Amino acid sequence: MLTITLDTPGSFSAADTPEPTRKPGEALVRLHRLGVCGTDLHAFTGKQPFFDYPRILGHELGVEVLKIDADPKTNPRGVKAGDRCCIAPLLTCAHTGKTSASDQCIACRRGKTNCCENIAVLGVHTDGGMRERFVVPAANLYPSAALSYDQLALVETLCIGGHAVDRAQVEADEFVLVIGAGPIGLTAVQFLRAAGANVAVMDLSDERLAFCRDAAGVKHLINPSAGDPADQLRAAGGTGDLPTAIFDATGHPGSMMGTFDLVAAGGRIVFIGLFPGEVSFNDPNFHKREVTLLASRNSKPSNFEKTIAMIEAGQIDTAPWITHRLTLSEVPAQFGGLAQQPGLIKAMIQP
Repeated sequence: MLTITLDTPGSFSAADTPEPTRKPGEALVRLHRLGVCGTDLHAFTGKQPFFDYPRILGHELGVEVLKIDADPKTNPRGVKAGDRCCIAPLLTCAHTGKTSASDQCIACRRGKTNCCENIAVLGVHTDGGMRERFVVPAANLYPSAALSYDQLALVETLCIGGHAVDRAQVEADEFVLVIGAGPIGLTAVQFLRAAGANVAVMDLSDERLAFCRDAAGVKHLINPSAGDPADQLRAAGGTGDLPTAIFDATGHPGSMMGTFDLVAAGGRIVFIGLFPGEVSFNDPNFHKREVTLLASRNSKPSNFEKTIAMIEAGQIDTAPWITHRLTLSEVPAQFGGLAQQPGLIKAMIQP
C-alpha cells in the first residue's frame, strides 16, 4: 500500500509498505480524506515543536472502518465495519496500558486527557494517516452516517477551536477578538458565533478577512496595518470598550505578546497557537487589570461529540473551507508549495 513519509524537513518519500497488522482493541481503517494542518506545514519546514523525523504525517482524518471488534470496552460507540468516522488523534495514559486511575498522570486522573503527561499525537509524536490503510485504537473513532468524508476530516481541527472557547467560558453578546484568520482561528470563530458572541477578527491579510466576512459572517474586521488596533477595536465593539476575551491563533510571538495591550480590564487571553520560544509581558499592566491568561491544547472527547452534532444540524458549514485538493501520490512533489498557494484556507488530500 502507498505510504508517504516525511524523512527530513522538506523531503517526503513514497513507498509501497506492508499491510498493517491489527491487534485486539484496534480498528483497521481506510483513508478517504486527510486535512493538511499548520502542524504538518511547520513539520515540513522544520519549525514544529515536539517533533522527530522520519514521521508519517496526518491527524485530520476522514476514514472508512474495515475491521473492528464489537467489544464495548474497546469500542464504546459501537462502531461497525463500513462506518464513516473521524479520529481523535490523541494517545493518552489509557492507550499505554495505564487503565487504572492510580497509574495515570494527574491530567488524565482529572479528565484533562488533552494535556496528558504521556501524550502522543498521531502524525506528530507517532505515525499518522498519510497512507492508504492503518490501524488506530477503536475507542478513538467517532462515527457519523450523515457527514461526508470531507466534513469528517475537518472535525478534529474544529474541536481545537471548540475547546479554546470552552476554556474561556464565553457568554452571549460578549465582545471577543480572534487574532489570526487561518483555519484554527476560523474554528474559534465558528464556536464563538454559536455561543452568541460579538466577534471581531484581526489579520494582516485582507483576503482572509474577506473570507471571514463572506464565509463565517464576521462583521468586525481588523487589519493592524490600517491603524491602531486598539482604536479599531474600541470602535467595533459598540461601547468603546476593548474585547473581554482574546483568542490568539497565530503562533507568532509578537502577536501573542501584543494581546496584553488589547484585552479589557478583567478579561481573558487564550493562546491557541504556540511557538518554540518564550512569551513576556509587563507585569503591572497584567496585574492592574486582573487579566486571566489561558493556554489551550488539543481537545476532549466531548468536543468531538459536540462538533459532529453541530455539523449534522447545519450549525457549522465546512464547505467553503476546502480551497485546495491533491492526491496522496502528489504529496511528495506538491506539498512544499501549498503554503504559497493563493487563497489557501484548507488543503485536502485524498487517495
